[in-house]
Amino acid sequence: MNTRFALIGLPLAAVLLTSCGGSDPFEEGQDTEGGGGGDGAIVIGSADFPESTLLAEIYGRALEAEGVDVEYQLNIGSREVYYDQIESGALSLFPEYNGGILFYLDPDAEIGDGAETNEAITEALPDGLEILDSSSAENKDSVTVTRETAEENDLTTIADLADVAGDMTLGAPPEFETRRQGVPGLESVYGVEFGGFRALDAALLTKALSDGDIQAANLFTTDPLIAVEDLVVLEDPENLFGAQNITPLINTDQVDDRARDKIDTVSAALTTEELTRLNEQVMVDNESPADVAREWLEGENLA
Repeated sequence: MNTRFALIGLPLAAVLLTSCGGSDPFEEGQDTEGGGGGDGAIVIGSADFPESTLLAEIYGRALEAEGVDVEYQLNIGSREVYYDQIESGALSLFPEYNGGILFYLDPDAEIGDGAETNEAITEALPDGLEILDSSSAENKDSVTVTRETAEENDLTTIADLADVAGDMTLGAPPEFETRRQGVPGLESVYGVEFGGFRALDAALLTKALSDGDIQAANLFTTDPLIAVEDLVVLEDPENLFGAQNITPLINTDQVDDRARDKIDTVSAALTTEELTRLNEQVMVDNESPADVAREWLEGENLA
């Protein structure tokens, strides 16, 4: 069974328009009191940005190839929205980022490498939730500027912004303004205080940066538009953003051993370079995430 809750066949722009409104697909007509999908299906969720949707399609299509019933809840919103749905059992599986999970669970957690981060997550997760193997594929937050801005202000690292950020506007998703690995961390770790903050959907940040509407942006490092637009990702020497490896988060009771093995196999095959390439197919070439996922899985002999 392949029950669709998002029009993935639409061009990317149309998908993004549906996600920008921030609607919660669990508000109307959904049973959120545990139980997962109908007839024991695994319900896979995604956040409201293209890579998350792509990853949900990759894991979902791989499970379908194993004969697992899969349902999809795509473009849900931020972690502040979807985490409770995993805990309640309305979602069974969510392609997550290990650093993001940890600092959501414990905003005061110590920043560490991938293994240390996963150990801390395991200790912090409530009963009924667990993480599976992390992928080597990693997508980190960044502070990114145009090449012109970097050269004019001699910017190489985030720390270099300290003397000039007061004249700049930072663009980022709304939650970046309050998360520890966001505006508060930039101020406390690097002494960087921007003159303004503009909350924008992730899909709009690159254009806003190129157009000069903002002077710095919180972009994901696997965003293919960074290379296309010749943008400069500022180095993070203090490791403010920590490890951000792709790490599936599951509701323990809803994912059996067969599904776990397949999920771990997919995670092992993903790399940062491959994920960036797949993002380009979706974000630049406007290919369907479902088609891109299927083609990659077939090429890796995973479907």
